[in-house]
Amino acid sequence: MARTALVQHEDFSLHDVGSGHPERPDRITHLINKIEQSTLTKSLIRIKAKEISRDITQLNHSLSHLDWVESLGALSSPTLVSADTMACAETPRIVSLAAGAITQAIDCVMLNQAENAFCAVRPPGHHAEYDRAMGFCFYNNVAIGARYLKQHYGLKRIAIVDWDVHHGNGTQHSFEADPSVFFFSIHQFPHYPGSGSAQECGKGAGEGFTLNIPVAAGSGDSTYIDHFRHTAIPRLRDFQPEFVLISAGFDAHRDDPLGQVNMSEDGFRALTEMVLDLASSSCSGRLVSVLEGGYDLSALANSTLAHLGLLQGA
Repeated sequence: MARTALVQHEDFSLHDVGSGHPERPDRITHLINKIEQSTLTKSLIRIKAKEISRDITQLNHSLSHLDWVESLGALSSPTLVSADTMACAETPRIVSLAAGAITQAIDCVMLNQAENAFCAVRPPGHHAEYDRAMGFCFYNNVAIGARYLKQHYGLKRIAIVDWDVHHGNGTQHSFEADPSVFFFSIHQFPHYPGSGSAQECGKGAGEGFTLNIPVAAGSGDSTYIDHFRHTAIPRLRDFQPEFVLISAGFDAHRDDPLGQVNMSEDGFRALTEMVLDLASSSCSGRLVSVLEGGYDLSALANSTLAHLGLLQGA
């Protein structure tokens, strides 16, 4: 069995955000070009993303939100649709492809066609709320993936690891009262979107199943690795997940323009190794990673290649 699947689509670049916006199409075209030029591409299972069905998207979003996203198809030019989020006529189809990618990756892993998978998608998803687009995000890809694992495969314990420099507010809100999903986020704080304090640890039956580790601007590899090794990974091992999902944002890189954290490619490699070891010990290695942020082209590509190389066992 090949180890890693790569889910992608050439049309991810068609989500047009206008000039000067950080979540620009060449994020994905540059990344895919670098993957194609690397030695990693030879052993990847290649999967072309397909649009997600409304009934699966509805597992995590309101019908009114789905209707609103689909209505964006009438736009005549790139338009600001929230304080920081741009859309165009192609956006409904592209965000459907991005959400569909994670369910396809999950199927690939659950059907033992690959050990793990990486979804090279845009736009990102972890800020998307139940009924609101924000932070460049429309559908919450990783949250839809967790819902899909619960509904389609009947899994009872799913872990979500989010190392994007921004807190995954949408993902937290999706599962903060749900003890079947352990959400862990490490992120710069205070920073956009303003949530993610250490005191936010879940609600009701879900109390104790949200772990936020806010870090200060200027933090680097050693801070992240220490928090993973001594706090997050032990908590996740106690949870014993049946599947691990990663919101793999690479905007905590020292060269990224939207964060002030000083992670390196080696740092992301170390985090990947620890999460892979968790998945190996708790759920036979079942893991799907989905791209979130990362806005410096070289830092994004190099960090992703480091991450992908570990997924492949390189």
